[in-house]
Amino acid sequence: MRRALATAAFLLVGIGTARADGEPASDTTVADTNAATTDTSTIAARDDGPPGNDATEPPPPSAAADAGRPADKGAIGIGLIIGEPTGISAKLYLSDDKAIQAAVGSAFIGGGLQAHGDFVLHPWILQDRSSFVLPVYLGPGVRFIDYYGGRSGTSHFAAGMRAVIGLLFDFKDVPLDVFVEVAGVGEYDFTKGWGATLNAGAGVRYYF
Repeated sequence: MRRALATAAFLLVGIGTARADGEPASDTTVADTNAATTDTSTIAARDDGPPGNDATEPPPPSAAADAGRPADKGAIGIGLIIGEPTGISAKLYLSDDKAIQAAVGSAFIGGGLQAHGDFVLHPWILQDRSSFVLPVYLGPGVRFIDYYGGRSGTSHFAAGMRAVIGLLFDFKDVPLDVFVEVAGVGEYDFTKGWGATLNAGAGVRYYF
């Protein structure tokens, strides 16, 4: 009897051991594995960051980069002026807000051949649109004029200073500008002495 019980107990222990070896991993082991996988995925997501935020990606262009005079527009402009005088106009930009402008032509009101040159600043921009910039320009200049003598007299020469102020439509899509200006002139006429007058004109220039 004792031998039979011992044999039965031995068989039960063997069966229990075989079942323990063949069973799958416990729920605790599976949970630990899933937690480790989740932690690894979280770390990888933090390293990658959200799409589109790569540190090496250049920043978007600033709106200020498009403001003011176009960078690819030429610095030298040549065109026409109508008024006092009427003739050829030219402008040379030294920087975005500094330039030298000049004109030569007939002064129909004064009656003579005039040439002038100005150093102008562009201190205020009244409008800055996608198609044009509208600055104010002003500055000092010089004027020379050879007055016609006509039938009743001889020609005479005058030289003086002038102060100009104007508006400039500086187009962005085409290499053109349109301007309108007025200038006060103080001059010394070598025949008649000191005098004062006004110049006014409008024109267009092409830049290259």
